Amino acid sequence: MPYRKLPQIQDLYQRFLDRLQHAEDGRHPRGLYEPIEYILSIGGKRVRPLLALIAACMFGDDETLRAGMPVAMAVEVFHNFTLLHDDIMDQSPLRRGQPTVHRKWDTNTAILSGDLMLIQAYGYLATVKDQHRVPALLKTFNRVATGVCEGQQFDVDFERQSHVTIEEYLKMIELKTAVLLGGALEMGALAAGADQEDADHLYAFGRLTGLAFQLHDDLLDAFGNHEDTGKLTGNDIIRNKKTFLYIKTLEAVNDRDREELIDWFSHTPDDPAPKVARVTEMMRLRGIPELVEKMRDEFQRDAYEHLDQVKGDPEWKAVLRAVSEGLLERVS
Repeated sequence: MPYRKLPQIQDLYQRFLDRLQHAEDGRHPRGLYEPIEYILSIGGKRVRPLLALIAACMFGDDETLRAGMPVAMAVEVFHNFTLLHDDIMDQSPLRRGQPTVHRKWDTNTAILSGDLMLIQAYGYLATVKDQHRVPALLKTFNRVATGVCEGQQFDVDFERQSHVTIEEYLKMIELKTAVLLGGALEMGALAAGADQEDADHLYAFGRLTGLAFQLHDDLLDAFGNHEDTGKLTGNDIIRNKKTFLYIKTLEAVNDRDREELIDWFSHTPDDPAPKVARVTEMMRLRGIPELVEKMRDEFQRDAYEHLDQVKGDPEWKAVLRAVSEGLLERVS
């Protein structure tokens, strides 16, 4: 990703990886901890911990960065916990181009290891050096974690609903994806001593960036290259997920094509290739990818307005802006 070339990000990224690599240190029973080591080691963008560390850097020095590390660990472990359980719910065979935990081990192992990861996330937050900030951090974390679970349930519900509005879909992705990006920034800032006003602006920046991020992710799912994304291209279409692209396409087509689109999303064929090809063709013909790109960019412009209000170190604000721009330039 382009932002990884920034020297500040390279330093933060390496410090975080050094900490992450020693998270478990061969703990037992291996059947419980090895899947956790596996999911944490197979890559990922590490966006959320980097955001937490950047937010901490905005309001202090190297000592403050160390204070933000428990937040970075908490959000990364929590994020991977949600992925581990999401993969079970979605019956996904791959995660980051590798077998998912429930495929490599079994479903029971994936559930139990995921449960422990949630507990570990709370444990990391409790180790923040400035202990009087722990209650505020836990309050934020609980709010964010609850939102993520609510968003996941909305996502599950949408698969069974015949009709989903744009507003409902945006609310779902805000909860499932965007609030954790915002929460990482808010908690990183709070751990470093920021006041609540700055933390709130950073949360808003992260939330809006998260909405843009998810719309971009929807585009990659439908139109990305499998070798770049590490995921099955068109997986949302195969699984009949009512994404922004689907909802807008349904609004744009004529009656005959609407019936065809609804029929495609009423079942999962043994060979999904014709379904993916036809649905993406319908999307392209109506200019839906361009509409999604436009809304994505509008969310990001709104996000920058909040970032401008933050009183933190301007150099680190510039780094944060570069990271958000890099997220929307990615192909995986």
